[in-house]
Amino acid sequence: MKIFVTGGGGFLGQAVIRQLLARGDQVVTLNRSAYPALESLGVDCRQGDIADPDAVLSAAAGCEAVIHVAAKAGPGLHAPDFERPNVIGTENVLSACARHGIGILVYTSSPSVVHGGGDIENGDESLPYADHFQAPYPETKARAERLVLAANGENLKTCALRPHLIWGPGDNQLLPRLIEKNRAGRLRLPDPTKLIDTVYIDNAAAAHVLALDNLAGPGSAAGKAYFISNGEPLANGEIIARLLEAAGETPNIGTVPPGLAMTIAGAVEGLWRLTRRRSDPPLSRFVVEHLATAHWYNLQAAKRDLGYVPTVSITEGLERLRSAWR
Repeated sequence: MKIFVTGGGGFLGQAVIRQLLARGDQVVTLNRSAYPALESLGVDCRQGDIADPDAVLSAAAGCEAVIHVAAKAGPGLHAPDFERPNVIGTENVLSACARHGIGILVYTSSPSVVHGGGDIENGDESLPYADHFQAPYPETKARAERLVLAANGENLKTCALRPHLIWGPGDNQLLPRLIEKNRAGRLRLPDPTKLIDTVYIDNAAAAHVLALDNLAGPGSAAGKAYFISNGEPLANGEIIARLLEAAGETPNIGTVPPGLAMTIAGAVEGLWRLTRRRSDPPLSRFVVEHLATAHWYNLQAAKRDLGYVPTVSITEGLERLRSAWR
């Protein structure tokens, strides 16, 4: 099968591409930068912006399916920075599917689309979308997910996956930020005992391939969203400490009262908006909200419809991370 993977140069995108190539699929990818390592594997790499409809249309030509991974994540406050890749980019992908008669679309979403501020414990896909969001990222991801699922029909089968906190070798986002804050003595958690889900990179990628195969076959996943994790919820303080240790760091994790953290985050956001900064604030209500609450999910729907079973445990994943970090 010839598959168009958006954002194939990213952490998750590269893992998905490796699994597709390993089983003999052809891959076309669209990224803003060049990725010689992907080209050396035989990937048809195109450079362009996911928010550019012509670039998306050209890259998708001749493909039979799309795995739409490209997105902007983070706690930033400048909404247009998220609107273009996350919403407009998704609209462009849907238009390209319609123009080229592509019948399969797997979309990478986020569990944050249902996080409204309280604890989520053993949450399943019956959870409604949140009625308010603390940042543009989850708001735009929710809008994009709705667009993708609404597009499901006779000519296009779609589904959305919600992988939670992806980590592993090659991560250039989560772990480097944790290391930076840990070394600076700024790693403070509102409640380190709250249980959260995470997912090892290879498991997250495998879920996308399984979803692709389902839509190409029985189609029981069509029009649905699925939570994806390792199915091993841990206290956030514990998993953060274990990730740091795997990277050779000595954890320096403190605590801060949730109310105080939220107050400070609100003040920081106010300053960022007042000065019209487009960089990520050092502290945000979005981040505090997620660190102060439990969020772990039931995997039964993904197991039933996709046949998803995490094959790399957290313990094994940490060993792989430790070996890769040396």
